[in-house]
Amino acid sequence: MIATWIETHRRSLLMAVAIFALAGALCVRFLPVGLFPLVDFPRIVVSVDAGDRPVDRMVVEVVRPLEQALRSVPNVQTLRSTSSRGSAEVSLSFAWGTDMVTSLLQSESVVSRAMADLPAGTSFTVRRMDPTVFPVLGLSITSSKRSLAELHDIVTYQIAPTLSSLDGVAQVEVLGGRQSEYQVLLDPALLQSHGLTPADVAQALSAGNVVTAVGRLEDRYRLYLALADTRLKTEDDIRHTVLKTAASGLVELKDVGVVRLGEAPEWTRVNADGKDAVLLNVRQQRGASTVRLVADARQRLTELKSSLPADVKVTSYYDQSGLIVGSAGSVRDAILIGAALAGLVLLAFLRNLRITLIISVVLPSVLLSTCVLLYVFGQSFNIMTLGGMAAAVGLVVDDAVVMLEHIARRLSERTSEDNPRPLILGYAAEMLRPLAGSSAATVVVFLPLAYLGGVAGSFFRPLALTMAITLTISFLISLLAVPLLARSFVRAADAATLETSGPFLDRVRGRITAISTRTMAAPRLVLLPILLLALAGGLAYFHLGSGFMPRMDEGGFIFDYRAAPGTSLSETDRLLRQVEGIVRSMPEVESYSRRTGLQLGGGLTEANEGDMFIKLKDGNRRPIEEVMSDVRQRVESTVPGLEIETAQLMEDLIGDLISNPQPIELKIYGADRAELAKAGVSIAAAIGKIPGVVEVFDGTRIAGDAVDIRFDRVRAALEGLDPENASAQLNLLLGGSVTSEIQSGEKMVGIRVWTPESLRERIEQLGALPLRGASGQMVPLARIADISVAVGQPQQDRENLRDIVAVTARLEGRDLGSAIKDVQATVAKLHLAPGIRIEYGGIYAEQQRSFNELVLVFLAALLLVATLLMYLYERVSVVVAILATSLLTFPGVFVGLWLTGTELDLSSMMGLTMVIGIVTEVAIFFFAEVDTRGAITAKDLVHATEARLRPILMTSAIAILALMPLALGIGTGSEMQRPLAITIISGLIAAIPLVLLVMPAIFVVVDRMVVARGGSALAAK
Repeated sequence: MIATWIETHRRSLLMAVAIFALAGALCVRFLPVGLFPLVDFPRIVVSVDAGDRPVDRMVVEVVRPLEQALRSVPNVQTLRSTSSRGSAEVSLSFAWGTDMVTSLLQSESVVSRAMADLPAGTSFTVRRMDPTVFPVLGLSITSSKRSLAELHDIVTYQIAPTLSSLDGVAQVEVLGGRQSEYQVLLDPALLQSHGLTPADVAQALSAGNVVTAVGRLEDRYRLYLALADTRLKTEDDIRHTVLKTAASGLVELKDVGVVRLGEAPEWTRVNADGKDAVLLNVRQQRGASTVRLVADARQRLTELKSSLPADVKVTSYYDQSGLIVGSAGSVRDAILIGAALAGLVLLAFLRNLRITLIISVVLPSVLLSTCVLLYVFGQSFNIMTLGGMAAAVGLVVDDAVVMLEHIARRLSERTSEDNPRPLILGYAAEMLRPLAGSSAATVVVFLPLAYLGGVAGSFFRPLALTMAITLTISFLISLLAVPLLARSFVRAADAATLETSGPFLDRVRGRITAISTRTMAAPRLVLLPILLLALAGGLAYFHLGSGFMPRMDEGGFIFDYRAAPGTSLSETDRLLRQVEGIVRSMPEVESYSRRTGLQLGGGLTEANEGDMFIKLKDGNRRPIEEVMSDVRQRVESTVPGLEIETAQLMEDLIGDLISNPQPIELKIYGADRAELAKAGVSIAAAIGKIPGVVEVFDGTRIAGDAVDIRFDRVRAALEGLDPENASAQLNLLLGGSVTSEIQSGEKMVGIRVWTPESLRERIEQLGALPLRGASGQMVPLARIADISVAVGQPQQDRENLRDIVAVTARLEGRDLGSAIKDVQATVAKLHLAPGIRIEYGGIYAEQQRSFNELVLVFLAALLLVATLLMYLYERVSVVVAILATSLLTFPGVFVGLWLTGTELDLSSMMGLTMVIGIVTEVAIFFFAEVDTRGAITAKDLVHATEARLRPILMTSAIAILALMPLALGIGTGSEMQRPLAITIISGLIAAIPLVLLVMPAIFVVVDRMVVARGGSALAAK
């Protein structure tokens, strides 16, 4: 029936394949290109600013009320807060799959309602954490002639607007540089002589720099708007601002101070390759194509170059598209190399160019058709979807080879000399059941992944979807199109050639047939090889390392640093200049950018903190892990006083987005914060001695020291002052106040009223700062206040409304699983205070959650395969034999992972699940050689082994060689799929002897047991 239908619709079927392939070629141009799949990370961060409150008051007055309010947001699983002086950050982690747009709106609503109960002046921002919070393109702008203020203006008013208009750009952020401002430096003595205060000057500048409408006038049939314009336009206008009218004449601003064009105070430093610079970060919108966006940005910069000053140099310090293009190119090359190797195997086994050409048409048709459905399902080209296509190449070729090999064998068996072409579709129809069953077996294992949560589900679902789509299309084309192509191109002579084995294969067939005959005569002979395989697999398993996500070389890394608490910006800059010297001396480094007081993502930090992004050269160099280790060791040995952390950007980004940035995190809970801090120090010191555990942080971060000015209310009242008024005057004297602005072209230049720097250089000088009393008298600050230095306060961390100290560490040169075992053993020996409780978080906790879910996925896949097999055969002995064979490949997989030094991580666990489907596919084709509806003799099984030897060797070799480029980790980003490829290859290598020799023996044993129990071989039905 199927043969007749294919014959009837042969033209429309081939046309449909061609149209889908052409549509796929078109979709390739429109599919977004990114590094990873578009993932909805379930995390929202609420940032709160409440002035300069001490940490303990921040917790009591702000953080606790906010935590209690935010706890009511639906689907919140974890609340974690960090409080420091005047600011706090509350992180909300939701269940995976939560609608984060709705959660964001709900969180904003809850915080808005809670504002009424928080201290006056408290402000907040709520942001959703996703990959777009980090830039996809980072530019550094330097100049050999211009000041940082001029450079900042060029970037802000020329480059940034140009890039902001590009399609797919969410934000263009400018970091660093300086902003020009007019500074009015007042002389306290001259102010006092004229009876003025800085507040009077500020008021005069503000009031004398306005433009306002004062009415309308109708004259000679026209209506006019009357404007009162007192705007200041030049520096000279500021100098001549009238402050006071006295008997001796006018008092102008120039009489009490100096006006100059300066730069606004800035507590950050930014440079690129050792030169002061302005950085520009380009962030993309969700779903935008990173590669297209960056290409458009570079094109726009090329067009803009002619309008920029010649001395302004624009270079990129970070370009995510380079990693994406390199990764995509590596996977593309893996597909091409794998397909070429598969073609060579086909020629070697089949020795027929026509058959090889048919398969060379089928493979690109399947992959292009897959692109159509990826576009329909809203997917993108990324390292996971492309990796799925690369992993499916061998299986796609297998489907076509199995169909063609069966057609050729049936053609060679016919005795008539009639034209064989009409028979081909009938021969193809004979493969409907085994081909459908084998394809279903490889697809159903992916169904449970739809329910896999966390990072594992978010990253590997697109890979599973891609493979399921590819294999489904492969089945349809192999069943419907390949027979039509074979009927047109395969001749009887080709079939005869296909069925003629070479001398080598004849010898192998003879040996395998002899072993199979002995095994069928005494099936228990396979028991010893099974035991040896299980023993080897068990030993390998217990020596395997475990990890989370495969580590890949991104070509650059983040270097986070932190100087001692309270270290000034200039001292931190001095220390970092030494670090820059170390970085520049390393031959692998191409360029770097450095932020102090800022983060790569643009967030503000203390002046003693910051980060560097270090970009490495392409080509032959040391692995990035070695370079990172070398930098860390050199800095620790030559630049004392710096705490450092190193991580690759995407690794750090994913960790931040799931709120588990460190591989090792020990969360210490207790009621006494002092005891928590002591426990953190003890644990950090202990685990820091474990080999491979580096960059240990004890969980306590101290803020910088503060100058504490405590007003005495009685003394202040005697001078006619109150603390609020005195604080306002002091704020103007110390920090200055931007009281007005002057327009200069398209920007506004602030006017800051301040005091000369010579009056505020030292803490000892603060006591002499003059304040004006109620009667006009000048009062030194020391007369009404006590001045002291307050030691910096530690930040306070809380999780789910409980105090917590989190000790963190990174790993170097060892796997996560073994390191955690050593950490747990070390911590168990410590004598901590009563009431201290420890939980393990970080990447390890996410790994454990993902592994537990993957075990359930594996069991579900196993049950689905078993159900499918029972539907196909309705025979317990066949089902048990196939499932047992699939499971017996696992020891071989563990041996393969151990021999290649590959960790058991999410990628290899995913491969284990796929091995079940792939081995089941091979086994289904084996049993296609026997009639499973009746009694199966030993002779039948030996014949099946002999008949399936070449197809199994051929298809396994094709699948192995197609995966080999991924397994070898050739090219950028291929490391992500390397564990999966090694797992599948190891499973296939183990499956060849197991399917050909062990599975028939298992079937015989189980079938005899069924016969003994049920009375006939068909009692298993």
